Amino acid sequence: MIRTVAISASEEAYRSVKERILSGDIPGGELLSEGEISARMGCSRTPVREAFLRLETEGWLRLYPKRGALVVPITPEERRHVVDARRVVESAAAARIAERGASPALLSDLSALIEVQLGRAAQGDAAGFAAADVDFHRAIVAKLGNPLLENFYDSLRERQRRMAAAAIGVDPVRVARSVAGHRALVDALAAGDAARFRVELVEHMKVVTERD
Repeated sequence: MIRTVAISASEEAYRSVKERILSGDIPGGELLSEGEISARMGCSRTPVREAFLRLETEGWLRLYPKRGALVVPITPEERRHVVDARRVVESAAAARIAERGASPALLSDLSALIEVQLGRAAQGDAAGFAAADVDFHRAIVAKLGNPLLENFYDSLRERQRRMAAAAIGVDPVRVARSVAGHRALVDALAAGDAARFRVELVEHMKVVTERD
């Protein structure tokens, strides 16, 4: 027998608003109101207020009394810091993979995730595309064999998703550029060339740091 666990209205509001922020459905700079969210979710304002307070603590919202909650925009500094941290960890993972040789299973998994990305983009699913992007890079980091660095990398996961959704979405040009970057990274891993991987990674990450 499968037991379902009920979640509170506050938790449900928290998850819903946070997912919409991470997926890019609610862009940075937008002002939310308790009334708007409570009407959307069919609940009172109290659980929404609790959710807003929690999201403010996590840095996703900034609350203004009697005005609402501002979705904190992604700053250039945040993009740079996240990308710098990712570059260090992913380059270390590539070096470890090069030492041991990339397994056919890893290369197959990475290629499959690229196909998932293409499918999500074709469906207009920006959130799904961004999630597959994160999964692609996480599959590489999983081969690092260093739980501390892997846990640190995972702490960036939500910011990665939000940045990818905001910078790429399902724009055909940016999607093509991102996918081409992933294929270049797979080729570098297959060749056991960690130096080439680092170069391709720097170029690939420009997709989320360069803005039109």
